[in-house]
Amino acid sequence: MIEIDGSYGEGGGQLLRTALALSLATKQPFRAVKLRAKRAKPGLMRQHLTAVQAAMEIGRARVIGAEIGSSTLEFYPREVAAGEYRFSVGTAGSATLVLQTVLPALMIANGPSSIVLEGGTHNPLAPTFDFLARVYLPLLSKMGVHTSAAIERPGFYPAGGGKFRIDVTPVKKFARLDLIDRGEVRARRATAMFAQLPFEIARRELEVVREQMKLEADECSPVEVKQSHGPGNVVQVEIESDHVTELFSGFGERGVRGEVVAQKAAKEALDYLAANVPVGPHLADQLLLPMALAGGGSFRSVAATPHTETQIQVIRYFLATKVACSQVSADVWQYEVSVT
Repeated sequence: MIEIDGSYGEGGGQLLRTALALSLATKQPFRAVKLRAKRAKPGLMRQHLTAVQAAMEIGRARVIGAEIGSSTLEFYPREVAAGEYRFSVGTAGSATLVLQTVLPALMIANGPSSIVLEGGTHNPLAPTFDFLARVYLPLLSKMGVHTSAAIERPGFYPAGGGKFRIDVTPVKKFARLDLIDRGEVRARRATAMFAQLPFEIARRELEVVREQMKLEADECSPVEVKQSHGPGNVVQVEIESDHVTELFSGFGERGVRGEVVAQKAAKEALDYLAANVPVGPHLADQLLLPMALAGGGSFRSVAATPHTETQIQVIRYFLATKVACSQVSADVWQYEVSVT
């Protein structure tokens, strides 16, 4: 059995989600201790437990320690079963993170699958539904995995209540993906989504993004969400290039001015453009897992974040795969994934 120290690296929920994903994909059991040890409230929270339960159902797994507050988990997967699934976080916890837990296994399952997820779709510290639909899933399609994504309603923190569906057609063998150059920038877009909040907030946010990024008026769009369980706001800046699309987000919070939210999203987008790399820091750690399952791939990004370092370590537990990082210039790093 693989033994994992859950306090490694950033010491959060990503380590567990990646371990579950790789355990399902490789059929290797694991035992993780000190789960989320570096968080203010250690142990499994509701959204982590939903990810465990989703992995358990898809992998017909036996699990020990699947309860709120548990700091130790044993996971024994069996066969991954394709099919139709529905999972609800039950809170504003991120439903997109639950998807990332089970998607790798379904990408190599014995048939097509459909997943309906309910919970948060636009949460701080998690990929938004738009990021999955416009950035991550299109890259998986280049590796041979066919997916479609449709959102019924967004769910903002703290009310949650979002709902979306992902359809997956698996692949027998992944195609290699290399993202060394992003090519020419084709389009830049900014959106300010808002629900149960004044339009004025979105207007001010887009004004800030437009000024900082020198965008045209038709490149900025306010989007009012009519069907929402509670108030919410997110600013997203999308950069579409020849070989990859990236998306950067700022999330509205009580007591935080819209201008600050917009500045965060704009700064991340401008930093990405200035680095002249195809892969941003958040996409980097998410690409490593499918590349590791493919047995190879490469991309250029910025220096590894704690999340990226955690991904690399967990991949080593489950796969005979090497992830090499080398500095190309002051701001550019190249990541090479290969079989050892």
